[in-house]
Amino acid sequence: MDKLWEYWGVFVGGYSGYFNHFVNGELTPNWHSYFYWLIVISLAVFALEILVPWRKNQKVFRKDFWLDTFYMFFNFFIFWLIFYNAASDVFVQFFKDCLALIGINNLVAIEVSSWPGWVQLLTLFVFRDFVQWNVHRLLHRVPFLWEFHKVHHSVEEMGFAAHLRYHWMETVVYRFLEYLPLAMVGFGVQPFIIVYLFTLTIGHLNHSNIYLPLGPLKYVFNNPQMHIWHHAMHLPKERQYGVNFALTLSIWDYLFGTAYIPHNGRDIQLGFSKLKEFPKTFFGQFVYGFKRKQE
Repeated sequence: MDKLWEYWGVFVGGYSGYFNHFVNGELTPNWHSYFYWLIVISLAVFALEILVPWRKNQKVFRKDFWLDTFYMFFNFFIFWLIFYNAASDVFVQFFKDCLALIGINNLVAIEVSSWPGWVQLLTLFVFRDFVQWNVHRLLHRVPFLWEFHKVHHSVEEMGFAAHLRYHWMETVVYRFLEYLPLAMVGFGVQPFIIVYLFTLTIGHLNHSNIYLPLGPLKYVFNNPQMHIWHHAMHLPKERQYGVNFALTLSIWDYLFGTAYIPHNGRDIQLGFSKLKEFPKTFFGQFVYGFKRKQE
């Protein structure tokens, strides 16, 4: 019973802790405020879409622009405040208690805090991206997870804000599967902030209406011309589970044979079969995936 009260305290503390962090941290202008960085990065990429659009016939305020804009702030902040942060704090505490029962009090297997800063950054960036690339593949291969991932693939016109249109269950899946491998490496908080902002920028660019010629760097970094094929409605049968799973580093797709850019995909049709039947409202997409499979 005492342990249950302890978990309840952790749960309640998660709400108050994140609320105080958001009000006194995120809403206070400073270099590590995700809230203001999200706005600055979004406006910068949006300006590029207006000035040098790849699809010139696509409207500036494309289809579902405002829905995707809401998703950016919901998935980045609101969902964490109303549920995820408190629930994840309880999970972490429960996991640590379970490990303590078998004599494990420290998960860190590789201590990197003594490494040079740039080595920590590079290690975290590459390691985290590879973990996320594998999680992304799971979202396409496991039918139950694909139902949630459909929310992201319901985008019909690409733009920067589509980057953060995804079902809230994806946050749960990614963070759950990332937790153990990242916890085993003793990264500090500062490298996470820098890596997160960099990957946020790349993700916005990948989904934007911008032509981004990278030359040989296209084999290293994901880009709009590669990522649009990930959202293609029509793919060859041998590619039925998807292509171009890269979040930031395209190198994983080239190394493991999932890269696919048959031609300029500027005007290809996006989505999946039966897209017309997919919910168009935020609430409809919020609860999607918990009912019987739709196709």
